[in-house]
Amino acid sequence: MKFGIIGCGNMARAILSGVLKKSACAPQDVRVTDVLPQAAEGFVKDFGVQALPDAREVCAWADVLLLAVKPQVYEAVINEIKGVCREEQLILSIAPGKTLSWLAERFGKPVRLVRTMPNTPAMVGEGITAVCFGENVPQEQKELALELLKSFGRAEPVPEHLMDAVVSVSGSSPAYVFVMIEAMADAAVSQGMPRAQAITFAAQAVLGSAKMVLETGLHPAQLKDMVCSPAGTTIEAVQILEKTGFRASLQEAMRVCGKKSKGM
Repeated sequence: MKFGIIGCGNMARAILSGVLKKSACAPQDVRVTDVLPQAAEGFVKDFGVQALPDAREVCAWADVLLLAVKPQVYEAVINEIKGVCREEQLILSIAPGKTLSWLAERFGKPVRLVRTMPNTPAMVGEGITAVCFGENVPQEQKELALELLKSFGRAEPVPEHLMDAVVSVSGSSPAYVFVMIEAMADAAVSQGMPRAQAITFAAQAVLGSAKMVLETGLHPAQLKDMVCSPAGTTIEAVQILEKTGFRASLQEAMRVCGKKSKGM
């Protein structure tokens, strides 16, 4: 498989890191490009892949093409490459707000489109990617796309109308979690714990808690109740979270995130 990447930002870096770590693709089978030459050269230095001068060359070379540019420049990039893209080529989009119909209209000819929404934990092999397939994608290429996306975590097909919800619940949510870990570490530091150790304790607690949700199959409320002993320390803390609007604040953040995605 010849894997091409247009756009060498943080999300492309996370995806490529995961793909290479799981040997889903070899460095010599990857070509990248970016409008900023130094961004592409960073990929060459860090991953041992090859950079090409422009998007047309990457598109013409690749069997599977990842469009990893900002949503606002998708139309310009598609206009640049549509003349050289091939009907049998698989094209992966990671742009929030850009629907399969919008993408197909911009290409203006039959193309095999896969709309995805990954997240940055792909960098450590723990991503979660939502996937919806265009009508022209045959079964064998659907399987190829899922295999590629699962190389850096989980991948699940979803109806396209849920993609904006996916942006809020997984695409953007690592940022929410990082803010929470930082705040937890700050609180531990205020109680005397060295910062590096505080970050480790907070991050491991989040990691372990997430694994409990995924591996036990229990509802998060049940797991929360298991920690909250009667008249104990944890229920006191949870009461403060409820009093100060932790739950409502998170839900509101996700609401505006999904709304922003829909309008992009």
